[in-house]
Amino acid sequence: MKQTMKLAALSEPAVRHWFDLFRSHLPENASILGKIVQLDEAFFRGKALMLAKEQGTRNVAYKILNTTAVSKWHACYFLEQHVKPGSTIRTDGGGHYKAIDRWWPITHEHEVHSRWEFELTSEIEGMFGNFRTFVRRMYHHVTPDKLPEFVREFCVRFSLPEMFENTRNYLEKTLSLVPLD
Repeated sequence: MKQTMKLAALSEPAVRHWFDLFRSHLPENASILGKIVQLDEAFFRGKALMLAKEQGTRNVAYKILNTTAVSKWHACYFLEQHVKPGSTIRTDGGGHYKAIDRWWPITHEHEVHSRWEFELTSEIEGMFGNFRTFVRRMYHHVTPDKLPEFVREFCVRFSLPEMFENTRNYLEKTLSLVPLD
């Protein structure tokens, strides 16, 4: 943010306005994940972020909940929206994932972090660390009302890095034709 203000010779409110506009044109979260999917959640000031990553790829999906009490219903709804039936889901030992394979046709593998088991969920755990670093370096902090926008930007930057190589790539991915009728 400060670097942009200096380079563009703009005020902080102006830069925030243009960053908000930039984020509003990013593609929506429409990923359907398959094969092996790692799933976990993190908490931010009264909200929960469920984040999933297709192992070995750049495909991610997310859902922001207006609660910190993640339930089995939330997990099932997330799987229904973002995970192909027949996939393998890898999670931590959270109670809301217990017997989740009875609610959605998947294979469920889990590990218990309190036993220092992190092999099955290492990629998704790393994603949360990367998200926190992204927010700290780009925006310095996140407020609950901006969390959805920042998560969407982070996921798009992760999944479609070529979109940010130059202006043309960004415009090709974000602009659409308007019908003349």
